[in-house]
Amino acid sequence: MKSLQTLVAAATLVAASSVPFGALAQSASEPAKMGDMKMDKPAAAGDMTDGEVRKVDKDTKKITIKHGEIKNLDMPGMTMVFLVKDPAMLDTVKAGDKVKFTAEKAGGGISVTHIEVAK
Repeated sequence: MKSLQTLVAAATLVAASSVPFGALAQSASEPAKMGDMKMDKPAAAGDMTDGEVRKVDKDTKKITIKHGEIKNLDMPGMTMVFLVKDPAMLDTVKAGDKVKFTAEKAGGGISVTHIEVAK
């Protein structure tokens, strides 16, 4: 029985050592990914997303927007509810407004960090 345990341990050691060290080093140097999703990056000034306000809820400090692709979040277009970074932003828009906005992951959700009515 002891020789079987020794054989299994030796086989495990050989299998582990057959993984090229370069492959491990490469994966450690790549940015962390969740599936095929890119890591989120802050929205740049030119990365504003087009959308249409569907609902403004000042009581919960949330806004529902039908939007196009949000590039910095690697998110396709859809309709979704967002938190807002500053509740005063909700005073500047109403349902039906065409808007441009930026959003970022923050506080366990996705928050609109800037919004303006499209011209």
